[in-house]
Amino acid sequence: MVKETRFDWNPWSLHKHNHIFVKFFVSVLLIGLSFRLFFSHSIGFSPVSDHPVLEKSGPSSSPFPVETLESENEESKKDGNAEKCDLFTGDWIPNPSGPIYTNESCHVVEDHQNCMKNGRPDSGYLYWRWKPRDCELPQFDPERFLDSMRNKKWAFVGDSISRNHVQSFLCILSKVENAVEVYHDKEYKSKTWHFPSHNFTLSVIWSPFLVKAAIFEDINGVSTSEIELHLDTLDAKWSEQYPSFDYMVFSSGKWFLKTAIYWENNKVVGCHYCPGKNLTDLGFDYSYRKALQLVLKFITSSNHKGLVLFRTLTPDHFENGEWFSGGTCKRTVPFKEGEISMSEVDKILRTIESEEFNNATAVGSETGVNLKLLDTTHLSLLRPDGHPGPYRQFHPFAKDKNEKVQNDCLHWCLPGPIDNWNDLIMEMVLSY
Repeated sequence: MVKETRFDWNPWSLHKHNHIFVKFFVSVLLIGLSFRLFFSHSIGFSPVSDHPVLEKSGPSSSPFPVETLESENEESKKDGNAEKCDLFTGDWIPNPSGPIYTNESCHVVEDHQNCMKNGRPDSGYLYWRWKPRDCELPQFDPERFLDSMRNKKWAFVGDSISRNHVQSFLCILSKVENAVEVYHDKEYKSKTWHFPSHNFTLSVIWSPFLVKAAIFEDINGVSTSEIELHLDTLDAKWSEQYPSFDYMVFSSGKWFLKTAIYWENNKVVGCHYCPGKNLTDLGFDYSYRKALQLVLKFITSSNHKGLVLFRTLTPDHFENGEWFSGGTCKRTVPFKEGEISMSEVDKILRTIESEEFNNATAVGSETGVNLKLLDTTHLSLLRPDGHPGPYRQFHPFAKDKNEKVQNDCLHWCLPGPIDNWNDLIMEMVLSY
């Protein structure tokens, strides 16, 4: 039995990749990493290259189709030909009014994301908003949203970032009505809330792989075996409930970097980082593609016609090391366009997302499925200032200002940049 610290996801393990370049890159980058780490239901970290790569990476290079808003260009209005703009191409601009809620006013903010309560000394990260280049993006209006969602059911399906997102969602909605928690699983990973005045139901469903997975980890984070992924079987926790939801937000990604054994047709077909197992190392890209193909095929072939949003992966911002080797995220302002690009591993995951989403929308356009892209990757990449960092703990430097503290540079402070994801959701759901 191997004892491992409990985290939301592990760093990349040395593995054989399907592409020669990636084999070489990952081998060099991850040499010396022969251990694996596991998620917890509350706190987790992920790696990034030691320093941000200063590389021009214009948003126009995105392989995804873009969601659009009507342009605010006055000349276009005069001509009666309102143009469209990309919701996900823009900049973070100052927002003097700050967030719609506070960490004290929202009771669902968990301790490890309550950065202000935990002693974070700066507050500038709260005063920015996402602004698409050629149009205005209205701030989330909780009253309008709840009025529009009477008798509706929503679900967010994914890992700890999905839970982070749902908490942000709940905090904003609580400005109008406080939700009543009506369900939680044994580990409090999946939960459901009800808004009685609007008969609106919001769920978060813990399904980090989206497919069936056996994770051999106890409540203390002790793992006794590798994860077993069944790449041809959906996770019943969400798939059996799918027809009951009017709106769903799916996401995944970095859990696939974990050590895992792969199953298909009731047989082991390979693995990701399993030295000594006498199995073919197929790589994390193999399993992520297989999983997304299965999920998206299920959605596009379903007779249920609810709205499905697929949220892209979330980058992290560890600098000068990883979470386990002193990595930090000390920046206090957003990056500007061109100052940072994604890590190579994130680029691989994003390419898979792009290809499989585009394939699914081609099928969905014929079957009438309402599938949309919530592309939060690039705008989130520009916000290294929005993470708890060392302030995932309560006043970590109270006893010693030079205390060595583990940092969280993956999840988001609440309130924080993740609140802006909800502005995008509301526009996508209610405006077109």
